[in-house]
Amino acid sequence: MSGSYDYLSVYSMSFIERGSKDSKYPDNPFREVGTIIRSLGCCPSEAELHDMLAEVEEEEPTGYIHLEKFLPMMTKVLMEKRYRPIPEDVLLHAFEVLDQNKNGYLTKQELIKCMTEEGEPFTQEEMEEMLSAAIDPETNKICYKDYISMMVVDEN
Repeated sequence: MSGSYDYLSVYSMSFIERGSKDSKYPDNPFREVGTIIRSLGCCPSEAELHDMLAEVEEEEPTGYIHLEKFLPMMTKVLMEKRYRPIPEDVLLHAFEVLDQNKNGYLTKQELIKCMTEEGEPFTQEEMEEMLSAAIDPETNKICYKDYISMMVVDEN
């Protein structure tokens, strides 16, 4: 376990140091922690992420998390293989359900409607991030098989 803990420590510290200088989310340091967690191959929902952060947050909320609390929690999450990504076939089936006309793609409007009105809704910022990666600039559509291949995390 110490090997993964050492790696996680170095990785987190370099990310945090880099993030503090050129953060995409300077007004929301917790968002940076979500980015760290997801970059390590974990895919918690926003509610699960909130629970993880509550576990390591200071008694008096400061907006910061101490690395000494974060590293053991994150090491445990990684060792237990919690918050695994959704398998490719499940993602494909979900997009196929949304693609009622069986075109092999979704329009920007269809995706926005589904992602902001159903389930755990995306924020405007999350929607913009997703669309910037998902939309084919030539067709202005989301070819979901291509998008899924970009999203899938290689387990090896």
